[in-house]
Amino acid sequence: MTSMPEGALTGLKVLDFTHYVAGPYCTKLLADYGADVIKVERLPDGDGSRRMGPYPGDEPHPEKSAQFLHLNTNKRGIVVDLKRREAAGIVDRLALWADIVVESYRPGVADRLGIGYERLSGINPAIIYTSISNFGQTGPYRDYHGSEIVFYGMGGEMHSTGLADREPLKLGGNVGLYQAGAVAAVATMGAALAGSFWPGADADEAIGQHIDVSILETQLGSVDRRQSALLAYQYTGELSHRPASGGSGGYPNAVYPCSDGYLQINGSRMYFPRAVAMLGNPPELSTDRWKDPSSQGNAEMQEEFEAEHFLPWILERTKAEAWSAAQENRVLSGPINTMADLDVDPSFNARGVFAEGDHPMAGKMRYPGRPFIMNGSPWRLRRTAPLLGQHTVEVLHELGFSDTEIGGFRNAGAILDNIEGD
Repeated sequence: MTSMPEGALTGLKVLDFTHYVAGPYCTKLLADYGADVIKVERLPDGDGSRRMGPYPGDEPHPEKSAQFLHLNTNKRGIVVDLKRREAAGIVDRLALWADIVVESYRPGVADRLGIGYERLSGINPAIIYTSISNFGQTGPYRDYHGSEIVFYGMGGEMHSTGLADREPLKLGGNVGLYQAGAVAAVATMGAALAGSFWPGADADEAIGQHIDVSILETQLGSVDRRQSALLAYQYTGELSHRPASGGSGGYPNAVYPCSDGYLQINGSRMYFPRAVAMLGNPPELSTDRWKDPSSQGNAEMQEEFEAEHFLPWILERTKAEAWSAAQENRVLSGPINTMADLDVDPSFNARGVFAEGDHPMAGKMRYPGRPFIMNGSPWRLRRTAPLLGQHTVEVLHELGFSDTEIGGFRNAGAILDNIEGD
């Protein structure tokens, strides 16, 4: 009986020319499930996310960026100056080694650096080549710069988030960039599967292709309300708007303050009797005026309910106590967790969501672990993020370069190697 590989993607070889968030998240997903990912960083400072916090102890250090450490687990790292002619020979051998190439440069830059699809596919016709860029490799916006807030705004649904009487607001964090990285990983694996199993292919044959991922376009089709909003617009020709305070959404149906934080409560409309039971069934809320379904759209009654009954009740309780009461009465709810709350959450810890890693510079840390469980080929933190140039010599040796040749690359300034890391 053939045994299953340790990782689902064990044996897959990935050449990673990405930086910051979207591209590294794509290759992280591949690396975390067993692919051998070689991350190629630039001289002299490497991936720009090394200079982005947060940092342990709030002390900036290029080897201690939490963003870099998270996005580059299970990868090997080398540093090559792609602008030097000596680097061409290294790139050629890397292209022959790789099954997949992922890059996140602006359109045209990869070609100028000698790592574009046309050149690398000429060396290795079976290569799967994924390009992740702001607006795609073609079109009128292809050369524009972008950012998380730009993609969120142009992606369609920022107009509906924020306060009703204020300008639109973006959701926190780099949600869109992570979404783009996840889409790119799925597309890359789909192309790898198609290339390996196309009809009529021999066992040792594979075909490659170029995948063009536009970060903006991944936002148009994301699950963060955009897709459903676009579908609704196609049918109705109308845009959804941010609801006004006290609108027709019913109550209690919002994030409410507790004595030590916040709790999301959804106990409106048909579930309002459950919310009343959660409050102890006060007689003032048992009259016909509260039972009338139209009361859920009455802003004055909402204000009365929240000010005289709900807020006094919830402000006297911790979010754990309020959540427990909500659960007992089958009121849809959930605490607004802080990072400290997540760190000790019994469900996350019981299911092994977090992983321990000991980085040579950042030290022992807990990392967000697997995004899903595969019982036959589970996720594992095999290595922490690489030091700058940590595996340069190791990888060049694997590619067949001699110590003399590696010394020549070093003397020419074409590579950077971290002797301590090796």
